[in-house]
Amino acid sequence: MVQKLAVPPIYTPFTPAIHPRHAAIDRQTAEWAEKFGIGSERLRRQLVGQEIGTFAARILPDGQEEAISILADFVLWLFGVDDGHCEEGALGTDPSELVGVLSRLTRVAQNPEAPIMADDPLAGGLRDLRRRIGLYASPAQATRWVDGLREYFMSVVWEAAFRRDGTIPDLADYTLMRLYDGATSVVLPVLEFGNGYDLDANERDGTEVRALAEMAYFIITWDNDIFSFHKESRGDHYYLNVIRVLEKEYGVGPDEALDIAISQRDRVMNLFLRVRDRRLADASPELARYLDSFGTFIRAAQDWGITSHRYTTPDDPADLPSVFRDTPADPGCEPLDIAPITWWWDLVH
Repeated sequence: MVQKLAVPPIYTPFTPAIHPRHAAIDRQTAEWAEKFGIGSERLRRQLVGQEIGTFAARILPDGQEEAISILADFVLWLFGVDDGHCEEGALGTDPSELVGVLSRLTRVAQNPEAPIMADDPLAGGLRDLRRRIGLYASPAQATRWVDGLREYFMSVVWEAAFRRDGTIPDLADYTLMRLYDGATSVVLPVLEFGNGYDLDANERDGTEVRALAEMAYFIITWDNDIFSFHKESRGDHYYLNVIRVLEKEYGVGPDEALDIAISQRDRVMNLFLRVRDRRLADASPELARYLDSFGTFIRAAQDWGITSHRYTTPDDPADLPSVFRDTPADPGCEPLDIAPITWWWDLVH
């Protein structure tokens, strides 16, 4: 029998928020999934019960309702790719075939009028998403959304290679892969157009802001791995998760791996707050709003992670916390010894 991991309350300095129309948005997303036939009937039934619309409403609590609906539909679509094609489908163990499918989907996102994959439900859903994004996003924002999607697709293919071989990456490779396969970068353009502004590229692409975005990706994906470990470890399919990676990396059991994961995300959170506060000192109003939305995004993922049936798994309940703590378990500021991200700490030296 697989051990049940007891997840303690984790640290968050951010306050919860949610758009008042969250229930309606969640219903609309369920209808959208049915309209486009996203995933198998069984998978679709699971996804529409996971309050994905509520998650999007937490990410954009003050955003335009249509933009929140786009984000909700997109997150459900992502799970259609990840759960359907990768975890449950044959393509998830065949990177050479998967890269072709994802390349064609990239073309659909770039040019939704392209006459390819006409009968594919995921392509149909993606066409609809891209057309709706075009109504609210600037051309530059829409292009960045496609670029983020391409990053996600590339990392999904990388993960498929590990799934094919039944192997576990080392911590450095897993960290780099996780920065992209959480699809967090795809959400960032939506934070802009969903809140009605277009951030200057010189501010958005500055070294500190780029580092802060990556730190947010790390925190969100590490938290997700912590909350999803129970669900993933109970399945009969291959899975990658930071707990499993840390067990292999350090030769420890799941409880100690959990402690290490929490320490790592706390250390990154401590750095995130320090760099963010310094950058806010001379930020434009748009950049200040952008950086504030990172915290909202992190907290949205946390609140959804401990409440959604996707992770609480009522038929075999996960031992997840119902509250958060207001101080880090690890208050340290020392850099993590993970090669792809050590440069973040150079910003405060």
